[in-house]
Amino acid sequence: MDSVKQVKEITSMEEDFAKWYTDVCIKAELIDYSSVKGCMIIRPYGYAIWENIQSIMDGLFKEKGHENVYMPMFIPESLLQKEKDHVEGFAPEVAWITMGGEEKLEERLCVRPTSETLFCDHFKNVVHSYRDLPKLYNQWCSVVRWEKTTRPFLRSREFLWQEGHTLHATVEEAKAETEQMLNIYAHFAEKYLCMPVIKGQKTEKERFAGAEATYTIEALMHDGKALQSGTSHYFGDGFSKAFEVTYTDKDNKQVFPYQTSWGTSTRLIGAIIMTHGDDNGLVLPPAVAPIQSVVIPIASHKAGVSEKANEITERLKKVCRVKLDNSVQTPGWKFAEYEMKGVPLRLELGPRDIENNCLVAVRRDNGEKITVSLDEIETEIPKLLEKVSEGLYNKALDRRENMTFDAKTLEEMKKIADEKPGFIRAMWCGDRECEDKLKEVVGVTSRCIPFEQDRVSDTCVCCGKKAEKMLYWGKAY
Repeated sequence: MDSVKQVKEITSMEEDFAKWYTDVCIKAELIDYSSVKGCMIIRPYGYAIWENIQSIMDGLFKEKGHENVYMPMFIPESLLQKEKDHVEGFAPEVAWITMGGEEKLEERLCVRPTSETLFCDHFKNVVHSYRDLPKLYNQWCSVVRWEKTTRPFLRSREFLWQEGHTLHATVEEAKAETEQMLNIYAHFAEKYLCMPVIKGQKTEKERFAGAEATYTIEALMHDGKALQSGTSHYFGDGFSKAFEVTYTDKDNKQVFPYQTSWGTSTRLIGAIIMTHGDDNGLVLPPAVAPIQSVVIPIASHKAGVSEKANEITERLKKVCRVKLDNSVQTPGWKFAEYEMKGVPLRLELGPRDIENNCLVAVRRDNGEKITVSLDEIETEIPKLLEKVSEGLYNKALDRRENMTFDAKTLEEMKKIADEKPGFIRAMWCGDRECEDKLKEVVGVTSRCIPFEQDRVSDTCVCCGKKAEKMLYWGKAY
């Protein structure tokens, strides 16, 4: 297979964005389809990206005092039923187990769609006194939601994620935790995934089932659709009351603690693909790339080339994740292969380079070629990886700014939604009817009420009444 044919196997994103996305997932060897309908196999390269995401995030959580735990994957129906809004919100997506071996179960078990109920049941047993608080827990696991329409990483019936669950003595502590975790998600998305996000609060219609408030980070994909990339929920004491979680406070009174939960998932890999990818395939942020730089010998049959390539690879192992490709494939094939797999830096080394004591580094984000002295690779390659990160973030931010529009009237909003993919900023009166109408008439949903407010106009984009809140609206995954 030559390099041109390799690239041609990926559909152009302008021609068919959905097909382009699927092509990248398959051709870059991130996933394979499974014989289990609606489920995917995450292949080693895709899983390595998740491991890097997991490792960085886990460190950020632990810095704030969170501990990892593991809950059962089954939830008894009676337990799920204890919080009315919660069960109603998840009922359509729940997978039920009715048989154990060849015997019918006395009570149905659901395969966890999320674990609030299990954590509450556990908190009831381990929290007795104010001295037991706060409880700062996180879980890495898989969950099951019986989606009707699935797409790799974005929606599958089983997916990997993390879910944090915390318990606090005061409203103030719980709310501070909710906002802290949202800020950690935003920091992670922007610094490590090079993906700019909008931070804000979900409307009542869009908030998590059983929550008093849901906060979100919203990213804009290459095709102008929004992707909810992480959420953080404040529960108040609703779950504690439903599950009878109480403790003795400093005044020796029995009181209810306040709860939060927060989560992200392998959907972040889909976000990386659709934020940074191009017609040549995947483009990976260096922080989560399984291979940060690949060394490709040119004319490796010539004396000294393979040996020098080996030496450089060993030196670079101390400063980045590096791979040496000394296979029999042609350099052109290798260039296309690692472009498709999104490797941030390609390092080319041939006889003339060795003679000149240098190598050529090629950036995946913009194709720029840089000559690097072999004496300085340990310092210069990390600097170049940082430049790739900056380049990716700035490119994504420019795209988002160019695809964000303001609308003052319903007609203006509909025209923008029909003709210009992206975010629409518009005022909202707070009425659920207007939110529903915008979905029906314009085809957009409320993405969030951003923390950073900007007064686009004085009136609701839908009904014309006085409005105080500016919202981001858009079509979304």
